[in-house]
Amino acid sequence: MTERTFHRDYVPLAETLYRIAFYMLESRAEAEDAVQELFLKLWETRDRLDEIQSPKAYSIRLLKNLCLNRIRQAQQLRFTAELPETEAGRPQDEALDARKRLDKVLEGIKALPERQREILVLRSFEGRSYAEIARQTGMSQATLRVLLARARKTLKTKR
Repeated sequence: MTERTFHRDYVPLAETLYRIAFYMLESRAEAEDAVQELFLKLWETRDRLDEIQSPKAYSIRLLKNLCLNRIRQAQQLRFTAELPETEAGRPQDEALDARKRLDKVLEGIKALPERQREILVLRSFEGRSYAEIARQTGMSQATLRVLLARARKTLKTKR
């Protein structure tokens, strides 16, 4: 893969990837580091990236794994500094809980009505403005806000 192709296919995904990393890691610095690490890994394996059908899906999968590894490493560091907890449901389960939460959110998003799902993805994951989404979908901004509010409410009730 050429540098030009890499910049065309992968670099524009940075903001979306940051949002996902921030959701999982709940830290700006950690999210930025995870995305930077992802781009480094992608660049180092650029010779194999031509085979990838969906750069976005591939990048998200790699990022999710990187974030889960970071969560596990943070857990291990915390355990070496403290005595391990013996009660069920303590820190050793946090990585698994984070993964379950993410899977549950993704399932909830998939279950949304098509218009709500589309608006939620465009606004929350791709960071598009209401004006951009309105132009793309042909809906008014007021309608977009209502659909987005309904989608978020539905996801909150399914927690």
